[in-house]
Amino acid sequence: MNELNRDVPVSQIQTLHGWVSEAVAGPRSTASLFAIFASLALVLGAVGIYGVISYSVAQRTREIGIRMALGARRSEVMLLIVGQSARLALLGVVIGLTGALLLTGLMASLLYGVGAADPATYVGVAILLVLVALAASFLPARRAMRMDPARALRHE
Repeated sequence: MNELNRDVPVSQIQTLHGWVSEAVAGPRSTASLFAIFASLALVLGAVGIYGVISYSVAQRTREIGIRMALGARRSEVMLLIVGQSARLALLGVVIGLTGALLLTGLMASLLYGVGAADPATYVGVAILLVLVALAASFLPARRAMRMDPARALRHE
């Protein structure tokens, strides 16, 4: 550096890693906030699905008892409850994907290294949401599956 001009003072000496870290600090913090809020939304969604399916199972106690008394196997009862949740989850994913594809332009400036309409991202998120919905419906379905038909028929 001194060979070029000895009279120019050298200031702001920093490593390349430091310069890069400063340059991406804003986008990195934005991405971190999005990740935190997305995780929170996923957990809240799972709790909401669990609550709705649990309430549905409680409301259908007599129906489930009648089905079991008439010979429905426990696996069929579980499939009934989880299938209901899966249908609702798939409907929600279709509506969500449609809305997301319509609003890609708003998020395009916030994305780095991935396109706004990246198919792998959409498929991955859709699969994750359906799996979370199925996992959230598993406990109420298991509870319904273990229900004693005689007690369920007396339930009011």
